Amino acid sequence: MAVFIRGSGTYDADDLLLASEIAARAGACVDNARRYAQERTAALTLQRSLLPSRLPDQGAVEVTSRYLPADAQAGIGGDWFDVIPLSGARVALVVGDVIGRGLQASAVMGRLRAAVRTLADLDLSPDELLTHLDDLVIQLAQGQGPKPATAVRETGATCLYVVYDPVSRRCAMARAGHPAPVIVLPDGTARSAHVPSGPPLGLGGLPFEAFETELPEGSLLALYTDGLVEGRDHGTGPGTVRLREALTDPPASLERICDDVLDTLLPDRTARPADDVALLLARTRALGADHVRSWSLPAERATVADARKHASEQLTAWGLEELAFTTELVVSELVTNAVRYAHAPIRLRLIRDASSLICEVSDASSTSPRMRRARVLDEGGRGLLLVAQLTERWGTRFTADGKTIWAEQPLAAA
Repeated sequence: MAVFIRGSGTYDADDLLLASEIAARAGACVDNARRYAQERTAALTLQRSLLPSRLPDQGAVEVTSRYLPADAQAGIGGDWFDVIPLSGARVALVVGDVIGRGLQASAVMGRLRAAVRTLADLDLSPDELLTHLDDLVIQLAQGQGPKPATAVRETGATCLYVVYDPVSRRCAMARAGHPAPVIVLPDGTARSAHVPSGPPLGLGGLPFEAFETELPEGSLLALYTDGLVEGRDHGTGPGTVRLREALTDPPASLERICDDVLDTLLPDRTARPADDVALLLARTRALGADHVRSWSLPAERATVADARKHASEQLTAWGLEELAFTTELVVSELVTNAVRYAHAPIRLRLIRDASSLICEVSDASSTSPRMRRARVLDEGGRGLLLVAQLTERWGTRFTADGKTIWAEQPLAAA
C-alpha cells in the first residue's frame, strides 16, 4: 500500500506522474527482493541437501560438525565437509570452500563433494586425490564459456583432505589453498599442522604435497573454513590463535567443544556470519594389537590351507566363530589369487573394529584384479564374484610396494 499526503491544494497531472514513477520503482524493488529471497532460499535448501545429514558410523574417529550459512547480504556460499569411511578401518575427513555465491556455488559444491567420494573409493593418497580434483575443477570451468581463465576464477575452490589410520595411528593430509587443520594432543598442546600450502583448485600445473604425522590416541583434529577465523575487523591469523585457545580448554564432549568454539569466535550468534562457517571436529581412536593380526605367507599353493587355519583360529580367539565359514572362503580365494597371479611377499591381515571384520591380502604385484561373470563351462573367474556376494564390500588399495585386496563383513552378521 502506498499513501500520498500533501498539506494543501489538489494533485495535478505532474503529481500523478511522479507518484506513478515512485510506485513503479517501489514495485521493482519489492519484486527484486522477492526474487532474491526465493533464490537464497533455494540455494540454502540445495546446499543443506548436499551436505551430509548424518555423519557415517565408523570406528577410526569420533566426529561432530557445525555449519552456519552466511547472512542474507553476503549470500549463500559453497562451504562443505564430509566424513568418508575407507578400507582397512581408515577414514577420510574433508572440508572445502567454493568461491562464489548463490545457486552456482552450491551446485559446484555438490559436484566436488561427489567427486571426492568417488576418488576416495580409489584409495588415492591425499596429494593424488587433490591433483585429480584440480583437473575436474578446470574441466568444469572450461565448459562454462569461451573464457576459461575467467571461468576458473569463478569456479575455483579450496579443499583439505585428511586420511587417518587407527591401526598405525598415522595421519596423512594435503590442502589446496585451504587453512591448515589444528591438532590438539591429549596433553592439551595445540598447533596448526605443517601442511604445505598448495594452490587453490582450478589453477592447474602446480603440485600438491602431502604431510604425514603420527597422532596419539585421543588427539583432536579441527577442520574448518575461513569464515570461522576471518572477521570483518581481522584476518585469519588472530582468528586461528583464538581457535587454538578455544580448543585447549579442559576436555569435554565434542558437542560442547563445538559450541564453545562458535561462542568464542562468533560471539554474536543471533546475527548470521559474513561468510559461511563449516567446522568438523574429530577425536582419534586406535586399534590395538588385540584387534589386528597379520601373517607372512610363502608363495606356494600349500599356503592356502595354512591361511584358512590362521583365520579360523583367530576368529575363534575373537569369539566370531559364526563368521568362520565366510571368512575362510574369502581368505582361500584371495590367497589363491595372490599365489597364482602375484609375487611374494604375501601377507594376510585380519582387522576387527567396532562394526566390521576386515580381511586383507597384500602382495608385490601392481596388477589390479577385476570381477567378471564366468560362463557356464568356465573353470575359473568366480572367485571375486563369490567374495563380492558374501561380503558387504570389497576393493583394491595400491601401496608403494604392491597392492592390497580387502573385503569387509559386518559384525552384525555374527
